[in-house]
Amino acid sequence: MARGRRAAGAAQPGTRPAPGSGKHYMISVVAKSYGIHPQTLRLYEREGLLKPSRTEGNTRLYSEEDLRQLEVILNLTRDLGVNLAGVEIVLNMRRKMEQMQGEMNEFVSYVRSELIRANQEGWQERFEQALVKLPPTQIVRAPDEKG
Repeated sequence: MARGRRAAGAAQPGTRPAPGSGKHYMISVVAKSYGIHPQTLRLYEREGLLKPSRTEGNTRLYSEEDLRQLEVILNLTRDLGVNLAGVEIVLNMRRKMEQMQGEMNEFVSYVRSELIRANQEGWQERFEQALVKLPPTQIVRAPDEKG
């Protein structure tokens, strides 16, 4: 089995239950299914790349979201040759992009709702009535002051 790859019998990413379904995995299960050493998972946690939850007995529990994050980390390190400092930068950029995408979606929704509201209130008629026509005027140039 190649390093950083799931074991043959492991579930594929697309077949996993949605996050929040309550499934959590211990470090030994995660390490075995991804073909990595448990110390590697501990290192990723120390570096702040993974943040598994803990039981009262301090056992690490990896959620579905943690496993998706691990897959990204393994893809970057194993397949693309990115070091851990680079992985941290990429993950931070992804988080910021997701946040910005959410803000952009919120803004677009707001603009759409405002356009619908304005259209329902007849803004075009009010806009046309608000304009005042003025006769054309000549442009007067100020004399050059040379002193």
